[in-house]
Amino acid sequence: MRKPNFFIIGAPKCGTTSLAAWLSEHPSIYMSPTKEPHFFNTDHKRYLNSLTGYERLFTGASAKHIAVGEASVWYLYSSVAIDNILRYNPDARFIVMLRNPVEMAPSLHEELVFTGRENVHEFATAWDLQAARRAGRHLPRMVWEPKYVQYGDVCSLGAQVARLYRRAPSDRIKVILLDDLQADARQVYEATLQFLGVPDDGRNTFPGHNRSKQRRWPMLLHLPWIATSIKRSLGIEGGLGLWQHVEVWTRVERPRAAVGPEIRSRLQHYFQADVRQLERVIGRCLQWTV
Repeated sequence: MRKPNFFIIGAPKCGTTSLAAWLSEHPSIYMSPTKEPHFFNTDHKRYLNSLTGYERLFTGASAKHIAVGEASVWYLYSSVAIDNILRYNPDARFIVMLRNPVEMAPSLHEELVFTGRENVHEFATAWDLQAARRAGRHLPRMVWEPKYVQYGDVCSLGAQVARLYRRAPSDRIKVILLDDLQADARQVYEATLQFLGVPDDGRNTFPGHNRSKQRRWPMLLHLPWIATSIKRSLGIEGGLGLWQHVEVWTRVERPRAAVGPEIRSRLQHYFQADVRQLERVIGRCLQWTV
């Protein structure tokens, strides 16, 4: 088995699914067949708990695979995942994907509603519930990790990226902005291949993944939730594939609802200082909160 040597560590709703899918089709790259194994964020409830189960994801990697990786979007948010990864592989490389938090927060909320981990369908209401939820009140029944519905914390990317740069060498960190990916996916993809040390495969089509969506039959979410609860109580690692089946059966892609001007203004004010911190860390001017 070959150990993973690069990690797409987040952030959620920032294009990680698309990039992971494109890289998985490169002949010199092996991606974990399970996206988001979330093994190293030991401060959260995890998808996998044993090293044996985790390393089983990479048994398909061979000598032809120069880069071996996985994508777990909550590693960046975790306070311990980077240290755990570097203990496991001191030469690990990190790909960080970021977007305007004013857009990221509503998009994350929509994703959690879609997966059943958020029961408040109005983003502004969910945003206002953060203090109560931090105190353990009004939590969604189907959320495994209450931290994930703290939208302000999750989307404060400047603080998270600053922590990453304090822990890992800067030459082993690749920052990708969703704005750049949307403007020129080919250029971003080519630069990522160079960062990973693999040859260009000539890819020139970049289909999007994990677009805005909703459920036809939201009540079906309870079926995989019950199965997953039983699995966890029995100590069974990994997934049963039920979430993926429910998503295929009930998913309907649609345009994302626009954020109202009042809540948008509040988000811009909330994230302004954090965006300035991110600008200092990555050395780039961002117009996200103006």
